[in-house]
Amino acid sequence: MSEKKLDLGSWVNDVVQHLLDNYSDGFDTIGGLVDGFAAGIEWLLMLPPAWLLISLFVGLSLWRISYKFAIFTAISFVLIVLTGFWEQTVVTLGLTFSATLISLLLGVPLGIWAARSERVATITRPILDFMQTMPAFVYLIPAAMLFGLGRVPGIIATVIFAMPPAVRLTNLGIRQVNKEIIEAGQSFGCTQRQLLFKVQLPNAMPSIMAGVNQTIMMALSMVIIASMVGAGGLGNDVLASIQRLDIGLGFESGMAVVLLAIILDRITESFGTPQTTKRRSLVAWFGGKLQRQ
Repeated sequence: MSEKKLDLGSWVNDVVQHLLDNYSDGFDTIGGLVDGFAAGIEWLLMLPPAWLLISLFVGLSLWRISYKFAIFTAISFVLIVLTGFWEQTVVTLGLTFSATLISLLLGVPLGIWAARSERVATITRPILDFMQTMPAFVYLIPAAMLFGLGRVPGIIATVIFAMPPAVRLTNLGIRQVNKEIIEAGQSFGCTQRQLLFKVQLPNAMPSIMAGVNQTIMMALSMVIIASMVGAGGLGNDVLASIQRLDIGLGFESGMAVVLLAIILDRITESFGTPQTTKRRSLVAWFGGKLQRQ
């Protein structure tokens, strides 16, 4: 007697095929919207000359972090330009921003809902565990089948992979708001909406920004993998270096990814931390004194 097994794979294939047979128009519509959104962001990033976009990142680094990191940012981007990977870096940046914005638009409201409802939190927790622990490559298979090849399946797969931190840390941040602050708001007659937007969200902002930071980092890592379905950007060069066994190309493209990740990580991380020390560092660099108000 042959041993029987639970063939989950065939069930999943049947579900995907059912979606393709019955809802292909809907997936085409979603794909068109995602593609238009991503194309708009990429166009905005490609519009200014390289020196202007670099100046923007250097200015953010100087304002939010320190003059030392601003110098590092300038050197990093100049190095990327000189090695010939500027256009691919901007494409990667556009894909990362597109996926991150969609992840936050979906993830932050879901995190707020989970913080306000224990039932929603219980239901979403195992789903988020599944989304975070499933190997990233697996998401590319159904995404490519449902949306074809190109940047759309790459962005969809990236959103699924990168959204959990936004949900989790928004939920955690709101739940960790001091109960005395919430009670004070309620005693002053705040409605639930006022309590959320004027009390809970401002106090949960460090945790929410940590979620934004982690979402960007996970999106960047997934966007590189998404080159396997034709998403484009630096991932194409990384993939080409593997196919050709070209160590030099792999090092150059990988270095561009690392430098971009460091810059994005430090800048987004700074929005969740107090700026007192950074302001003092900036003022000291200009030779002035910090004036207390």
